[in-house]
Amino acid sequence: MWRPNAVPSPISHESSRESLTPADSAPAGAAPGVTELLLAWGAGDRAAFDALIPIVYRELRQQAQRALRQESLGHTLQPTALVHEAYLRLVDQSRARWQARTQFFAVAAQLMRRVLVDHARTRRSAKRGGGAHHVTLSECGSAAERAEANDVDVLALDEALGRLTILDPVKVRLVELRYFAGLTVAETAEALGVSPSTVDREWAVARRWLRRELER
Repeated sequence: MWRPNAVPSPISHESSRESLTPADSAPAGAAPGVTELLLAWGAGDRAAFDALIPIVYRELRQQAQRALRQESLGHTLQPTALVHEAYLRLVDQSRARWQARTQFFAVAAQLMRRVLVDHARTRRSAKRGGGAHHVTLSECGSAAERAEANDVDVLALDEALGRLTILDPVKVRLVELRYFAGLTVAETAEALGVSPSTVDREWAVARRWLRRELER
């Protein structure tokens, strides 16, 4: 049973590679755009969610590729910035409700993680085992959190999140929402169906656990 405010479960690579055309600015009669799909998903249409995945995934991949082409090899991608840009490009903000925004970011959070991992693996393979790709953890949280954040090897982070999934999959979804999508505490709480105080507490625990794992 899919709830409008539920965070999507992990999505297969196969489904994310289907080809659909975003149509928020398409002529009348074209396939539904992201805004329409978000609203339909919020009304309980699972098919709308399935159609949404490849659109968002392709946009995030294209943005990441552009960023990597324009910057030096040592450039640090900012996942949250890419997700927000995708939202601005794909969604008609005059029509999308707040809940639709939360839904979009919940989808994009998981897809952005996959995009960054794909890029990191490609770069590492091209360098024959070298050139670990980094992302910044400074895109979310308080000023104190941003001050203490360091660049992180995205493959190491993905592996750590994989280990955390075995222990506590809800914390992984929380990390994806706060880190990859940049949702606020209130938005993350809404997406997960928990209180803001729970998000604050679990986010702090998850960050401590990840720092410990990444320093091993």
